[in-house]
Amino acid sequence: MNETGDKLQADQELIQQTLDGNTEAFGQLVHRYQQRLYNGLVHMLQDAAEAEDATQEAFVLALTKLDSFRGNSAFFTWLYRIAFNAAVSRMRKRRPVVSLQRELIEGTSWFRNEAEQPEDRMKREEDVQLVQSALQQLIEEHRAILVLREIEEMSYEQISEILDLPIGTVRSRLHRARLQLKQEIESLVGEGSPSTTISKK
Repeated sequence: MNETGDKLQADQELIQQTLDGNTEAFGQLVHRYQQRLYNGLVHMLQDAAEAEDATQEAFVLALTKLDSFRGNSAFFTWLYRIAFNAAVSRMRKRRPVVSLQRELIEGTSWFRNEAEQPEDRMKREEDVQLVQSALQQLIEEHRAILVLREIEEMSYEQISEILDLPIGTVRSRLHRARLQLKQEIESLVGEGSPSTTISKK
């Protein structure tokens, strides 16, 4: 069995032990995934305290719903879906919607350039600010799918599970989200556009 298979089996054993009444087993799942989940929620919520609260909320919900986990996907994907829904609920309660942090955007394929020269940095930072402004204009479902694909770098299968959508719908929605982002960028700069390429993966 490969490493992924071993991990899935280990998760399943901990889940079964939890369902059998072993609370320490669930503690091991928390320890295994807490930091990763928290990091993902910081990307979504842009607030460390809210991300911490949402992480705790997600684990509490996961524990109460654990008997509904069927193992059709990885445990973390199932857990992330619960956390994602909790994060979206929090985002909807906040006004105005907070844009993605600059450092998160800089970490995506839109801006990654290992051979960047110092003189290019100012132009890149202008592009970052431009994309931040454009992201604020996206409808919620488009912003969410861009976060999952471009920042969380999740597969189409994982996004399908988290958003409860067919893979074909994920692909088409992501395409529309990228188009809307491109249009918003172009509307902000007039007829020109930044030297930024949105991934087509």
